[in-house]
Amino acid sequence: MPVLTALTALARAIAVREERAQPLTTVRHVHIGARPLVFVPLALAGEANAPLAALVGDDRAAPHLLVVPQPRNRAQRFAFAAELGHLVLDYLRSFTHFREDVPINRGREVRQRFSDAPQLIVPNPAGVAFTRLLGRSTRLRRTDGPYAVDPVVPLLGRWLTFLAERAEHPGSSLMVAMTRALSMHWATGQSSTEDANLAALLGWIAPPEGRSPVEAAADAEDADLWPPAGPATDPTFDNEILSPAIARHERDPRHFDGLRKVLNSQLEPTWHLMWRGIDVLGGLSPGASVAERWADDRDSFTNYVTYLAGDNPLPQARRDSATAAARRLSTMERAQNVYDVQRAMDDPLVMAEYRLGGEAFAGTVTYAAPDRIDASSGRRKLRPQILVHTDDPLRLTPGATVSDRSRPKQKAVIVRVSTLDSGGYEVQLELSGGMGNSLVAPPGSVPAVGERLTYSALDAAFRQPDRFPANEETPWTHGGPPQQYVPTNDDAVEDWS
Repeated sequence: MPVLTALTALARAIAVREERAQPLTTVRHVHIGARPLVFVPLALAGEANAPLAALVGDDRAAPHLLVVPQPRNRAQRFAFAAELGHLVLDYLRSFTHFREDVPINRGREVRQRFSDAPQLIVPNPAGVAFTRLLGRSTRLRRTDGPYAVDPVVPLLGRWLTFLAERAEHPGSSLMVAMTRALSMHWATGQSSTEDANLAALLGWIAPPEGRSPVEAAADAEDADLWPPAGPATDPTFDNEILSPAIARHERDPRHFDGLRKVLNSQLEPTWHLMWRGIDVLGGLSPGASVAERWADDRDSFTNYVTYLAGDNPLPQARRDSATAAARRLSTMERAQNVYDVQRAMDDPLVMAEYRLGGEAFAGTVTYAAPDRIDASSGRRKLRPQILVHTDDPLRLTPGATVSDRSRPKQKAVIVRVSTLDSGGYEVQLELSGGMGNSLVAPPGSVPAVGERLTYSALDAAFRQPDRFPANEETPWTHGGPPQQYVPTNDDAVEDWS
């Protein structure tokens, strides 16, 4: 869910008044693939991640219904995992047939990555959590000896773990929670808790024909019309419909089709909602940096395929070592910073949040000296200066470095900030970069008088990763050097928690 900021709160208030969802962005900030894999899971209430059923597929007209007749039965659960594994792995493999060259080392060399990547879309963050736990409970299974499972099960577990971890990576679109993606782009007139209901959320954004957004959101409260989008089922459904259907099947397996029909009735409405959400998101123009982030996803997918194809790759351990956890946290923090900056640079509505907080300002150029030369250091350097009038609240002070979203390679240092009697501020800026190496600025490289600009202190420049000790040098304060992880028989015992 988006952070509740002043502009988000305002958009929610307007949504209540207008009785229609209000846009929070001008562009789409998530990649939507041409052939995503939609996964709608259901889990048995009161059990730790015990799968009950799922609708899965990349064709909206032909979903695959998977059912566990008795979720407490271990053999049936892993038969479900095997069936799901074959579907998911076939889908993943379909993206490994075509590669593209990527220049590196300033074009002197090339590396290869897959030209496209898979995308798993689940209804909500709870679906991501289900996927993560299902991956953890299957990736360590043994394929021989006691508790042996189909060889596809542990491989499925590795991929589900990989996808669930990428879902936590800021800006990644390899795994997407639909309610989270929609809430990022629209504000509704209901609470964030109510936005977790996919039917209600889409009712505000794209109501069915003949229904107003408020009416469609109210319809979502009818569990018979719009069952919960999983993985938890409705308690009334569990007690009055599901339990008798499971009992009938246990007494007579010929009732299996009846059980399938009951479970499909809970999943099919969400299946259609998911594809409607994909259409709604796909109708937005992608932000400029979406393609760059999707390229990172394709790199990640390519690297993981290469890793699994290596010599005896070990499955991920149950828990990260201290060093691995610190490195992962550092990577996520750097990725979050880059993602925040990219979204702001792509989208004036997102940038408006920073303007409101004084970290950015928009204004008009009132004076420009494009040919100004700075010789104070003994070496003549082209350093144009401009004056910008802004009415935005300003917390940036002289000495701060800012950049304009239309000239990202050009840096500007704030020289002076003056309060105007007529209101607003006059900001004096000295420019560097983005003008070539001569002492004459190329046409258009220096903002002209009358030009409207947006400057911010946001910086998405590459930063060297933080340095951490090797695993064998982990200090005693963090548990000392960890033992090398090797799967044991204990890893094959039941664990769905």
